Amino acid sequence: MTAPASPAPVALPELLRLGAVPLARMIRAREISAVELMRACLGHVAAVNPVCNAIVSLRPEEELLAEAEAADRAVAAGTAVGPLHGLPQAIKDLAATRGLRTTLGSPLYRDQVPQQDAIFVARMRAAGAILIGKTNVPEFGYGSNTYNPVFGVTRNAYDPSRIAGGSSGGAAVALALRMLPVADGSDMGGSLRNPAAYNNVFGFRPSQGRVPAENADPFYTQMSTDGPMARSIADLAMLLSVQAGRDERVPLSLEDPGFRFEDRLDFDPAGRRLAWLGDLGGHLPFEAGILELCERACARFTALGARVEAARPDFDPERLWRAWVVLRQHSIGGKQRGLIEDPATRDLVKPEARWEIEGSLRLSANDVYDAGVARGAWYQALQALFRHHDFLLLPTAQVWPFDAGEHWPKAIAGRAMDSYHRWMEVVVGATMAGCPAISVPAGFSPEGLPMGLQIIGRPRDDLGVLRMAAAYETLCPELTRLPPMIAG
Repeated sequence: MTAPASPAPVALPELLRLGAVPLARMIRAREISAVELMRACLGHVAAVNPVCNAIVSLRPEEELLAEAEAADRAVAAGTAVGPLHGLPQAIKDLAATRGLRTTLGSPLYRDQVPQQDAIFVARMRAAGAILIGKTNVPEFGYGSNTYNPVFGVTRNAYDPSRIAGGSSGGAAVALALRMLPVADGSDMGGSLRNPAAYNNVFGFRPSQGRVPAENADPFYTQMSTDGPMARSIADLAMLLSVQAGRDERVPLSLEDPGFRFEDRLDFDPAGRRLAWLGDLGGHLPFEAGILELCERACARFTALGARVEAARPDFDPERLWRAWVVLRQHSIGGKQRGLIEDPATRDLVKPEARWEIEGSLRLSANDVYDAGVARGAWYQALQALFRHHDFLLLPTAQVWPFDAGEHWPKAIAGRAMDSYHRWMEVVVGATMAGCPAISVPAGFSPEGLPMGLQIIGRPRDDLGVLRMAAAYETLCPELTRLPPMIAG
């Protein structure tokens, strides 16, 4: 597949070099206007989005400028405003957005317009965000490569011939190319972490229940979670503060912590112990250069005074993988089995989704129970590690961003992949334990392709993970490396 021709680098407006926290502060102080920011944003989207296809369902300019004018009037009137007031925002196209098309990347939902927002979307609107559109996703969010039959493929910010990652691929690319100051995403199998790694930004999977979401089955659907993405930890923590907090509709949601995450980031990592899990004792195959790059990134923690030690969980990683596949299929099949049972819709469902649903139909109650037991045993194995280590470290991906015409890699380092998502096995551990995990930029390949490093914390220690990531950020020169498309 040939990438769209990329002209000379696009001039990046000065305002869009700033992050969400400073931009929102400047709007509140009337140093800039929301209209000024919106004009800069829409002009930049028009310049770069045709190359990478990150933002979809873009709303009409006149509507957005009218909302920006209203935001400015509120500030001028002295109205109390939220932390996202006046900031352009595009929501991942899996999340319901009132009055704004939500397609899930599927032709079955091409024209779906929800009547109400998802919980976190409503919170972002209440905090003042102006929704300009949606960010592109794989069909139904399945797979770590963002392409679908409704909008097409989203391309990597640093090399448009390569994939963006997924399923929050549109969000990560829009962030990296400065089309958005901050972004949302969701994560079951690394969907906040993988695209962040592939586009040199931060992607945070919060603790299970930290960001509430309504589900038809609110007790067992505890695999996926919504969360924030950003180009700085301060921005990411601010968005998490907006998204997080208990909702009575979600029985397992966590209480509000009683503070704003962005106000508590100061932290001295000296003396902390971090466990480098590497390839899980040879279980995970990696493309050449990834482990070495991430090991070099781990040395930054040592420079901060922390200790990094090789370790390995006392658990069979193949048992963990099998349990994850069962629980994932159980969750997906429960929601979507009707799509393949109906002859009118079956052929409109991507093969990977059919594979998940058909697998769910073969599961017994005991299969699901045994997978739950394995998940619990994995949680206990990590607890044993956390008795001696404060954080765990892993690469975020096992392969570099690959050709955008390839749906998924069939082999890694000569080892065949037995499913469309096996190549992302490295992210499964945090999901299965419900632990907070962030992908931080680790560096670039010799060809200029980004990679990330996961920092995994104890269950519910979201603040601890953000603090460690903020400390790491101070020694992370990759953050100043702009994508070539906007680096002129």
